[in-house]
Amino acid sequence: MNRKQLITKYIEFFKSKKHKEIPNASLIPANDPTVLFTTAGMHPLVPFLLGEKHPLGKRLVNVQRCIRTGDIEDVGDDFHLTFFEMLGNWSLGDYFKEEAIKMTFEFHTKVLGIPLKRYAVTCFSGNKNAKRDEESESIWLSLGIPKERIAFLESDNWWGPAGNTGPCGPCTEQFYYTGEKPPKKFNPEDKKWVEIGNDVLMQFVKNEKGNYEEAKQKNIDFGGGVERTLAVLNGFDDNYLTEIWQPLIKEIEKLSKKKYEENKKEFRIIADHIKASVFILAEKIAPSNVERGYVLRRLIRRAVRYARVLGIQNDFTKALAETATKLYPDYTILKENERFILEEIEKEENRFRQCIASGLRYFENIAKGKRISGKDAFLLYQSYGFPLELTQEMANEKNMEVDILGYEKEESEHRKLSQTASAGRFKSGLADNSEATTKLHTIAHLMLAALRQVLKKPIEQKGSNITAERLRFDFNFDRKLDEKEVREVEEVVNRAISEKLEVKREELSLEQAKKQGATGVFEDKYREKVSVYTICDSKKTISKEICAGPHVSNLSELGKFRIKEQESVGAGVRRIKAVLI
Repeated sequence: MNRKQLITKYIEFFKSKKHKEIPNASLIPANDPTVLFTTAGMHPLVPFLLGEKHPLGKRLVNVQRCIRTGDIEDVGDDFHLTFFEMLGNWSLGDYFKEEAIKMTFEFHTKVLGIPLKRYAVTCFSGNKNAKRDEESESIWLSLGIPKERIAFLESDNWWGPAGNTGPCGPCTEQFYYTGEKPPKKFNPEDKKWVEIGNDVLMQFVKNEKGNYEEAKQKNIDFGGGVERTLAVLNGFDDNYLTEIWQPLIKEIEKLSKKKYEENKKEFRIIADHIKASVFILAEKIAPSNVERGYVLRRLIRRAVRYARVLGIQNDFTKALAETATKLYPDYTILKENERFILEEIEKEENRFRQCIASGLRYFENIAKGKRISGKDAFLLYQSYGFPLELTQEMANEKNMEVDILGYEKEESEHRKLSQTASAGRFKSGLADNSEATTKLHTIAHLMLAALRQVLKKPIEQKGSNITAERLRFDFNFDRKLDEKEVREVEEVVNRAISEKLEVKREELSLEQAKKQGATGVFEDKYREKVSVYTICDSKKTISKEICAGPHVSNLSELGKFRIKEQESVGAGVRRIKAVLI
């Protein structure tokens, strides 16, 4: 079975169960400020999981492209990936545990033909906040899953909330045995059991006091990795043997003149990181030292480092990027932005090669005596991108040792600091739909309209991040706004607020919305109906946007708008930080 067949079977199966298909969304989350990238199919659905009515109803299905950066250090094994596609189906307050589990089981065993002898599941074991999920166990038993193939776990089988508050609940995961002879008893610690799906049963809401309450709207969120499922269905115990990886693997073999089987870790890291970089670049994110751009820079440079280990000295990222774009002809965003992708990845590779030259000069300065300190070895890695193996190789040539324990201590301290620095990003729940963020979300619409009016350009939103304290808004523009332009944008927004205009919400077909002049970066998410928010004064329409976020009902609820700062975040993309006072 190939990728296209798997996705088609999945979508068609859930359509037959009265689900409506929603298109693949941007990798830049529209409604969840807690993450840099879309890490799961649920992110575009945040407002609807919290109770807002979805234009297409209560049963939804899609395949979603995702980026997860928490496992970058684990990439190189059989199954961890930075970029992947996720099969997803949702019930927004419609069916719950029994129907969800039965549909998952039917898809896996009847549609995909997975034999029961290779199938196992996990359920939530219970804790002080929620009881043992015997209901899910009973459903699995009724479907013919033997008791010894059901394992109960606690932390691995509880989802959420994403931060301090929000929807959460038990999970039940599904596993496939990749070894030759499946054991009678399921052991979740056995790496031959590979997770292929997870039903999140959003049964509770954690409130601000830390208490877990029964949710008024109980949701189902199923997620299953395309790559993992494809691998096990084709009898592979290695993702990289499938047709969506082999062209990249073959290209690396050609460039390095080495075999994949003898250099799996390096091949996997290079292939994974280049593919992930291609999809991030397709969103018009350029390498930088902040947030998404920093993640992109890290991926490209890590790929270059491991290419050096394989002996690939010449420019190679562009060739691999071209191969990666051809693997996904259904993503038009790759073709549309191919020139940007190839130019930026090549530029970043060249920048890094210059860093390596600087690193060599630094090495010569510290290569005195008999030992390279752990601190210097880690600085070579952190500042110049030198892998420890390269530092050791150069030290050996000079009959020197490297303080490995000291290096590991420095690396551990750095990781702790990085985790602390990024922790603040995950303070809110699944999405912070507080009064403050709702106001700032509405302000984003007004500011976009004001930017178009003042700059007299077809300005488009390129991303946003909203917390209770401030609005951060990215848009296409090639220079810094001057002081006069900043004041004019503020005046346009504050004038609309002072007129106490109504914010009107309608559900329209996408065709109707476009005919009425509605715009929106994320308008391709829905095919039948969309939510349109309109702000009008007595003479004209100020803003008409397709959007799924929370909004105030009248601008009189807002305070005074002020732009605090602006900066560049990439080629042709500006960022404004603004507040209400």
